[in-house]
Amino acid sequence: MLTVGVVGAGRVGAVLGAALAAAGHRVVAVAGTSGASRARLALLLPEVPRRPVTAVAHAAVDLLLIAVPDDALAGVVADLAHRGALRPGQVVAHTSGAHGLAVLAPAAAVGARPLALHPAMTFTGTPDDLPRLAGISYGVTAPAELRPLAARLVADLGGVPEWVGEADRPLYHAALAHGANHLVTLVNEAADRLRDAGVARPEKVLAPLLRAALENALRLGDDALTGPVSRGDAGTVQRHLTRLAATAPESVPAYLALARRTADRAIAAGRLRPADAASLLGVLAGSGREVAA
Repeated sequence: MLTVGVVGAGRVGAVLGAALAAAGHRVVAVAGTSGASRARLALLLPEVPRRPVTAVAHAAVDLLLIAVPDDALAGVVADLAHRGALRPGQVVAHTSGAHGLAVLAPAAAVGARPLALHPAMTFTGTPDDLPRLAGISYGVTAPAELRPLAARLVADLGGVPEWVGEADRPLYHAALAHGANHLVTLVNEAADRLRDAGVARPEKVLAPLLRAALENALRLGDDALTGPVSRGDAGTVQRHLTRLAATAPESVPAYLALARRTADRAIAAGRLRPADAASLLGVLAGSGREVAA
């Protein structure tokens, strides 16, 4: 059982704090000042006192979990080290996917043990997140001597560790952001265009199609690809672009970028023969010049 403090009661910090408490660890203090943070804590950690950041760090005898935005992380760690709030042997972990151990250098300099522990999951910051933690992956970067403890923490959270090298953290995070964050944008773009086409409930139309596409892509890779690009249907793609340019020109660059990358992958996977792709690639190149102009 570890004595834990949590700095940052956002969607991730509050949920992971509650998960650690449910696993039997002692969460003794948490820092979070906004109204949204207080509401999350009331739901997820109602018995845990809110304290200033330095007080949380002092109380976190074994593990200090820092769950703040990426751009704020370095400043929080440096300030805690400067104020003498960290101690030798204390594990200082952050939940950022973009950062590894380098951002924790001020903590390591005073003898704390650094750990990067990123849950590969999207969070709502509500109790509904807790059962969703079962089986998820955590991108973990840790010194060799801390790997057993990191693996145990991930197991306590019901997850699976994925060991990510320090130099690979930006690529790891880019992959997740590209897949998850851009997926949200893509889905909402599709819903908006269906509304433009007169569909009253685009979510009803998209739900079965997108669920099947996602499941097939995860299972089959590029073999899951269907649609006009995979068939080399240049005329269909040209009509798409013409109507998008008239109705929602802001969507054209994203459509073009994704169609070009889809064509590249379809050709590489043998789904689209280069000879059949020539007209399609011409349409995409021509439309690209029109957009640039």
